[in-house]
Amino acid sequence: MFKHSELESVKAWLARPEHAALPLHARIQRAIRQLILDGALGPGKPLPASRALAKSIGVSRDTIEAAYGQLHAEGFIERRVGSGSFVAEVTEFAPGRRVHQRDALLRNQAPNLSQRGQAMFESGGVREMLAPRPFAHGVPETRSFPLPLWERLERQVLKEAGTAALLHGDPQGAEPLRRAIADYVNLERGARATADRVLVLTSSQQAMTLCANMLLDPGDRIFIEDPAYYGARKAFDAAGLECVPVPVDRQGIQVEGIVAEPRPVKAVFLTPSHQFPTGVTLTLDRRLALIDWAARHQAWIIEDDYDSEFRYAGKPTACVQGLDPHDRTIYIGTFTKSLFPGLRIGYVILPPHLVKPMTVARTLLDGHTASMAQLTLARFMEGGHFGAHVRTMRGIYADRLDVLVKLVGKHLHDFVEPRVPIGGLQMPCLLTGGLQERAAIDAARRVGIELLGLSGLHASGDGRAGFLMGFAAYTPTELEAAVLRLAQAFRTLKRS
Repeated sequence: MFKHSELESVKAWLARPEHAALPLHARIQRAIRQLILDGALGPGKPLPASRALAKSIGVSRDTIEAAYGQLHAEGFIERRVGSGSFVAEVTEFAPGRRVHQRDALLRNQAPNLSQRGQAMFESGGVREMLAPRPFAHGVPETRSFPLPLWERLERQVLKEAGTAALLHGDPQGAEPLRRAIADYVNLERGARATADRVLVLTSSQQAMTLCANMLLDPGDRIFIEDPAYYGARKAFDAAGLECVPVPVDRQGIQVEGIVAEPRPVKAVFLTPSHQFPTGVTLTLDRRLALIDWAARHQAWIIEDDYDSEFRYAGKPTACVQGLDPHDRTIYIGTFTKSLFPGLRIGYVILPPHLVKPMTVARTLLDGHTASMAQLTLARFMEGGHFGAHVRTMRGIYADRLDVLVKLVGKHLHDFVEPRVPIGGLQMPCLLTGGLQERAAIDAARRVGIELLGLSGLHASGDGRAGFLMGFAAYTPTELEAAVLRLAQAFRTLKRS
């Protein structure tokens, strides 16, 4: 018979919620197997008779027999006619206490990663909140998305495409979607795109990783804005690149330092339409200067146009790619902000000679983007629904920004100085009330509010303390409640 501790261990294993989907005999078999692997049941130890164990656990004898039968088939136990069941004899290399102890030691050691793997791991990755809380940045409103329309278009696609939509897709992307994307960026962003220059991906993050690994070698230098989008910096760091920070002022990245740099630099990464996180727009003369620099040095311009659809003041400027006659610009776009994050569709507009290499490289990552989503999105765009949705959300977001600005001015004026953006989904705020950035962010998190600190986005380390306040995904009522909680948290922090 099992010892009391062994029997309780089996019962505890059976009670775990994560094992509930397994058949009862499989749960018992795995519980006993784990006792053997842990060395709790040593070689030659007799197991309880099936009838006795069934009574102790409260199951049928057939269930125990099925569990014992599987253990025997796997070599964990021996069954002797007339004598019963016993833990199989094992060598020092087989499951047992010695191996268990060795594995425990190995689990406590650092993983043996490559240099690139270690860099990726240490970066912490790019993690998004599954259920965003105010004021998580970069999150669009999804509750008002026209789901019935999307479902109807999806049914139309499935009816017309049939089982072909269930097969592997073109690694470059479905042709109808590539054509719709090219038409859109040409019309709305002043791009120079054709369907055969579009590569459909799962995200802008994937696009940046592809650029880092396909266009530059470890040790190569790349200019990045300072402050910069953290996902881009992590992608470039993980690829072994040397990021060269360039300050950003009210006219965007300062190109003088780029043009005057004496050492070779292979690329520059930009968010020119709506700089992350400052929100400024890169001026036309600086855009043209960068295009000229890239052409003279045969360098690349990686342009991330992540949320340019949402501009609330003035007319949008043409994207850098559309101004570049030399084909040195790679334009990155995404539907994560304009539609919904779960869609997982982004894209790049590539110079013609990069299309095949980038497409081949993409096949080594994930093969292709889901065909059903691509074809449904293509129909959504072709029918004019995408443009209509963006126009609707632009008005909603503009109203929510206005609400947030007034709420911050009323309730947080002792703590922050807002920098009202002309577009985007978040507003930068600089701390002015003597609060420390880390302490302010921690205090906000304790009351259910998420803020992204600004100082950590500066490579130089001398950026002003502050944070981003995302507003797009939250109603005016939700914004007011969150601002009031934040104000109370800051007052409490200041008194402590």
